[in-house]
Amino acid sequence: MALKDFLKEIDEEVKTVNSSEFEVEIIETNFVPSFSDPNITYDNLDTNKKKCKRLESCVLYVDIRGSAQISAERRPKTLAKMYSSFIRSMIACARYYGGHVRNIIGDRVMVVFDKANCFTDAVNTAVLMNSVCKHILNKQIKSFEFSAGIGIDYGKMLITKSGAIRQGNEKEFYRSLVWLGKPANVASRLTDLANKKESYSVRGVRQGVHYPLTDVWSWTDVHFEVFLGRLKETYSPKLIHEEEYFKCFYITDMGSYYSNNSPILMTKAVYDGYKSENPDSETVKNGWFSKKTIKVNDYDGDVYGGDVIKTAVESI
Repeated sequence: MALKDFLKEIDEEVKTVNSSEFEVEIIETNFVPSFSDPNITYDNLDTNKKKCKRLESCVLYVDIRGSAQISAERRPKTLAKMYSSFIRSMIACARYYGGHVRNIIGDRVMVVFDKANCFTDAVNTAVLMNSVCKHILNKQIKSFEFSAGIGIDYGKMLITKSGAIRQGNEKEFYRSLVWLGKPANVASRLTDLANKKESYSVRGVRQGVHYPLTDVWSWTDVHFEVFLGRLKETYSPKLIHEEEYFKCFYITDMGSYYSNNSPILMTKAVYDGYKSENPDSETVKNGWFSKKTIKVNDYDGDVYGGDVIKTAVESI
């Protein structure tokens, strides 16, 4: 086929799919669908129809911290064993609480839960994964400190079949279930941030004090709140500082600070749902998951996190 004809064919297909005559049927569900679900179909250009499903539930991602560095430093056989151990373990943890693995890309595993009890199942899965990483994988894989990050969100996701129908050995590479919606994106971003050391700078005020008798300057850096608290109330343009010899100030960078994010991060919707389903659990009563000051792209709500483990795993 000539390139011009090839491009014309693609143009016609895109035009057909995006026309008003092309029907997209969305079926609501409370259960995680599989690829073979008859109610999720490819684009049918003969009937001008496509079927999708929509699920409102929890989605969880987990992956290895520092996997790029690990890949560069490890021998191929050791690397293969390590990744195999991680993926197998995370799949087992997901299945233990009824989760459905719906994507594996490199060292990142995606798990989706049926709607009923999804908050409890998702958080319990995260705790189990964290426990296995800390107390089993870390014990058995001794060449480095093994750690993983886990992120969870809740909401509506559109499940559609993408790709093309192909036959032969490569047909699996041309098709997939795609999970469209904010929850999958936010959960993935939380996973990127979980169990990572982050640096941040703090802005403050550098204030100068001049002692006229000795002609000596003294400079100190203070937070904005501290600086404002030392100013006396006035209704004039002139600042009145509690320090007699205060002369001047300017905004400054007070330096870099570091924080370690929790290995399990979740949105407020997930935490509230878990708390509602488990009001008497030790996790809730003891505040093992707490609010964190973490910024996530395209998400304005609170983030909760913790480093919770299953005590049964510690004895193994």
